[in-house]
Parts: sequence; structure tokens; C-alpha cells
Amino acid sequence: MLSEHVLELHKMEDWQEVLHRSQEHPVLLLKHSTTCPVSARAYREFMAFVGTNASDPKQTMEYRMVKVIENRPLSRRIAEETEVRHESPQVLLLDQGQVIKHASHGHITKKRLTQWAQNPFG
Repeated sequence: MLSEHVLELHKMEDWQEVLHRSQEHPVLLLKHSTTCPVSARAYREFMAFVGTNASDPKQTMEYRMVKVIENRPLSRRIAEETEVRHESPQVLLLDQGQVIKHASHGHITKKRLTQWAQNPFG
């Protein structure tokens, strides 16, 4: 079950909303494969980060997820529009409609995401 803080993207309009929302707040997007054990580990790290970060009242980051197998066209569209080669699992940190950081596979850790939240441009 998804955390109440993570909204799942299902259609192209959801992606457009992410871009719009990133004009106001950073948005962290997880591209997740529901059949991959590496992605399952990344999902756990992502959710552990969200669980900690979302409880911080000073933090304005929003959280989104797209399931890449179930929503392949949307996943492809995100890769095309961000110009970040698709990998799964993958996290993208968006600000002002642009990807400012991204990581994939074993590089998706709660520690790394916490560092991004503390210093997104560093």
C-alpha cells in the first residue's frame, strides 16, 4: 500500500501536474518496477525516506511514483521530456520543471535522498 504522502501517476495529465507542482516545491519521483527485486529494495529506501522527510514541517518536497511496467508509455514520456535515460528503479528530483538530480538502482538510498532534501543543488 502506498503511503498517504506518495501519489501514483497513471496518465499523462498526472505527469504534467508533477511539472506544474515542481514550480512551487521540489518533487521526488520514483520510477518503480513491480517485478524487480532491485526495484523493491529501492522502493523500501524511497518509502523510508518519505516516512521520515514528510513528517518534517519545514520540508515542502512532494512525492510521486510511476509503475514502469503498468504505465510504460508514461514512463517513456517522462524519460523523453526530462532527457534522462530510463532506468528502473530510478528517482528524479525535479525543481522548476527540471531534473536537478537523479539516481538509479543501488544508488537509491534513504541516506542519498536525505542529502538531496538537505541540499538539492549541492
